[in-house]
Amino acid sequence: MLELNTLIVKQKAKLLSSRASFEILDESGKLVGTAEQSTTALAKLVGMVLGPPATKIEFREKPDDSLVFTVRRGGTIFKKVEVLDAQGTVIGLYKAKRFSLAGGFQVYDGSGKHVAEIRGKMLKSEYTFFQPDGKTEMGKVSKKWAGMAKELFTSADTYAVQIEPAFEDDPKAKMLILGAAVAIDSLMSTSGGASGGGESDDE
Repeated sequence: MLELNTLIVKQKAKLLSSRASFEILDESGKLVGTAEQSTTALAKLVGMVLGPPATKIEFREKPDDSLVFTVRRGGTIFKKVEVLDAQGTVIGLYKAKRFSLAGGFQVYDGSGKHVAEIRGKMLKSEYTFFQPDGKTEMGKVSKKWAGMAKELFTSADTYAVQIEPAFEDDPKAKMLILGAAVAIDSLMSTSGGASGGGESDDE
């Protein structure tokens, strides 16, 4: 999955389940991975007392369903959204921009170094990742797609994730971009504003 530079994310119908579930496809429409939201039983019990429970979204590769990485929202008072690799090591952290009229998120690596920023229309799945200089594009998420699988874009819950060629050999960058593309609704719910521009919670 991470060897691809273009991925199509399609949300599956929820039916009777409240859990978010996504299919991850290549440009031809072939299923290459999934993203499934889960909440532990303990987290649900804690959430009944302290508020919404911690949740995580697991990204797994087809056909063997091996874990590639996880996006996790946690914290009872101060919420944070992290990206963890398959070994459980934190490789990224998303934080809403403070005092920004345009909205968006800052992205930090596991050591707290600023590695990217996200700008655009978050709730419309139209946004771009930039390096900290604010000029160099790393990738983008968009519902405007004219590629081979354009016939898949019949649902409002389908969008493309495109990685810039300069980052095609950077699996961590790909995990941060794909992770945000799927988990953006969770990010919004912890940032206090639909535009992503509300003041964020500190760690």
